[in-house]
Amino acid sequence: MPVLVITGTGTEVGKTVVTAAVAATALAAGRSVAVLKAAQTGVRPDEPGDAEEVARLAGAVTTAELARYPDPLAPATAARRAGRAPVRPHEVAETAAKLAAEHDLVLVEGAGGLLVRFDEDGGTLADAAALLSAPVLVVAAAGLGTLNVTELTSRELRSRGLDPAGVVIGSWPAEAGLAARCNVRDLPEVTGAPLLGAVPAGAAGLPPACFRASAPRWLAPRLDGTWDVAEFRGREAG
Repeated sequence: MPVLVITGTGTEVGKTVVTAAVAATALAAGRSVAVLKAAQTGVRPDEPGDAEEVARLAGAVTTAELARYPDPLAPATAARRAGRAPVRPHEVAETAAKLAAEHDLVLVEGAGGLLVRFDEDGGTLADAAALLSAPVLVVAAAGLGTLNVTELTSRELRSRGLDPAGVVIGSWPAEAGLAARCNVRDLPEVTGAPLLGAVPAGAAGLPPACFRASAPRWLAPRLDGTWDVAEFRGREAG
């Protein structure tokens, strides 16, 4: 798995913190890691973006960002408003492939959901993943409403011949409600993909050293971690 594409079921579901957790866990396993942010929106030139946040939390990763637009909008819209060239899926794929030649793992983080448009031709993160023949990790919310959007994302991946690597819950609450606890069992069923982890809410606020030490406990062995879905279900059911 030299390249792993990471998408969310929407905005604010914890995609960047999950990317950081995957990166930190891979680093702890002795792998070299690069993080590529395909298109950064809503951030000024002098502000740290998502790739820098991953590096702050995870540690010694190589970071790359193809384009940055100031408005917090879909990349295609933000590029148009800024009067700048958009990001194209082939550019994402080419950059990821170059990074993969020098790193054990390349994490490609999208913007928003799977089908958010990069350019005026309708190019998306899914198109970049197809060019790379890369598996796609889906970051989902914990609570009510997540089953529908996570299933739709997984169906879209399969309709394009792409591999849903699994689902990670991006922000697991300290006190989970009924819907979240049921979703732990239902997400694998509706998506046909394994549940590969749950990152606790507020994890990005941890000191980086604590984040790095804890990250493997949030992710399943398929992502180099030690998280056990059966144990998690049993604990949260109580």
